[in-house]
Amino acid sequence: MENKMFCYQCQETAGCSGCTMSGVCGKKPEVANLQDLLVYVTKGLSAVTTALRNEGKEVSENVNHLVSVNLFTTITNANFDYDAITAKVEESLEIKEELLAQLSDEAKAGLPEAALWNGNKYEFDAKAKTVGVLSTENEDIRSLRELITYGLKGLAAYSKHANALLKDNTEVDAFLQKALAATLDDSLSIDDLVTLTLETGKYGVDGMALLDEANTSAYGNPEITQVNIGVRNNPGILISGHDLKDLEMLLEQTKGTGVDVYTHSEMLPAHYYPFFKKYDNFAGNYGNAWWKQKEEFSSFNGPILMTTNCIVPPADSYKDRMFTTGATGYPGCKHIDGEYGQIKDFSEIIELAKTCQPPTEIETGTITGGFAHEQVFALADTVVEAVKSGAIKKFVVMAGCDGRAKSRSYYSEFAQALPKDTVILTAGCAKYKYNKLDLGDIGGIPRVLDAGQCNDSYSLALIALKLKEVFELDDVNDLPIVYNISWYEQKAVIVLLALLYLGVKNIHLGPTLPAFLSPNVANVLVENFGIAGITNVEDDIKTLIG
Repeated sequence: MENKMFCYQCQETAGCSGCTMSGVCGKKPEVANLQDLLVYVTKGLSAVTTALRNEGKEVSENVNHLVSVNLFTTITNANFDYDAITAKVEESLEIKEELLAQLSDEAKAGLPEAALWNGNKYEFDAKAKTVGVLSTENEDIRSLRELITYGLKGLAAYSKHANALLKDNTEVDAFLQKALAATLDDSLSIDDLVTLTLETGKYGVDGMALLDEANTSAYGNPEITQVNIGVRNNPGILISGHDLKDLEMLLEQTKGTGVDVYTHSEMLPAHYYPFFKKYDNFAGNYGNAWWKQKEEFSSFNGPILMTTNCIVPPADSYKDRMFTTGATGYPGCKHIDGEYGQIKDFSEIIELAKTCQPPTEIETGTITGGFAHEQVFALADTVVEAVKSGAIKKFVVMAGCDGRAKSRSYYSEFAQALPKDTVILTAGCAKYKYNKLDLGDIGGIPRVLDAGQCNDSYSLALIALKLKEVFELDDVNDLPIVYNISWYEQKAVIVLLALLYLGVKNIHLGPTLPAFLSPNVANVLVENFGIAGITNVEDDIKTLIG
């Protein structure tokens, strides 16, 4: 049977090989194919911007932002809206043509076909079917190109979050576009692409540092915080995703309206920032990881604002009260526009909330987080003493993503089976597998230290480097830290590449290894970095903890 689409960028791809009839995420073939075209056109645009830079010409901030948003739009569970993606393809082609006119004839002659193609929307569907993942025939070249592209999608997401706070790194933007263009270059060997993969990790570190600086300069350094997981009696708005600027605008506009704001999934760590604690209507966190949203959004009763991925196709019970903004989109859901630096108008969401019942309570109590780098550095003496005394034998990095697969119960079971002298370092929605298990503490140090969102894996890297310095070690791999990371989508890919660039080895990755790693590319990662999958809790405890 002929493929209607082909996508294998996420962990849940069908059969751990590829979605070919419809996306497990809920994307229809025509949307998935159009996203392939958007990636292709964005690579062509990036080839043009890279050529312009090579001629000493400037590329505007707006073009850099467009490239980042385009890639973010194609991340798993971000945008399902065919018309919105069509508009992005058209905008990108129009801007590419304007930039092409600035290039010399010599530079134009060296451009790939993607930089020169300029079809109209009636040609999009046919073109999309010729430029997807499988258009690269060599399996290993394809694997490396996709590994780089998915890492760049994650990097683009982090850049977009920083851009929303009016922070830019032109070196990161230039590399992102140069690397995108390089995935079109048939002259690059496997060794060239392996080198580019590690360089992508280097810029992943830079991108996460940019976002960390953007978040902390705007909202302060995260601090130890107990977050309420119950509900109040007021109507509420539920905000999900990662974009803290959207949260700030929503909280500001709901002040004094009688409407409370709750976070969901990856927005939970917003509670750790000192800035947001001044809002009396910032009520707490509602629910769990992204994949449970169908039941939790239904019981919330009020409107939901999706600021970034991770959208699950909404149920009819709440679709008319789900809103999107930024790179997200879903047909039939109202989209709230707003350029960087502009105040978005959330009045429609607020007025709708006033007509809704308060959230239905689904749990009570609190969860504790806020262990980003500065907070852990403040506790450094206590942590170091606990290690030296033997009270803490191992740190286990269990960052990354949660997901729907039943096999992910492994991570809850692994956390519960860990010896009492181990501490879990986490970031991302993977924490929902164990942040409510009451695993206790070691001399006042909680056994689950939550650094924040997936991008806050940067904090975990800084903590490791700080411990290496304190213990006067030559190699970060000599620390009593092991890595058992779960992944789901492309932001986890850039985190993995960043860790590899920093020299971290022997990372265990699950619940399955990425389908986009060909056997030969997987072998390169195993032989050079000790990458491994997971097996079962008992054996993995023996392997990782001893």
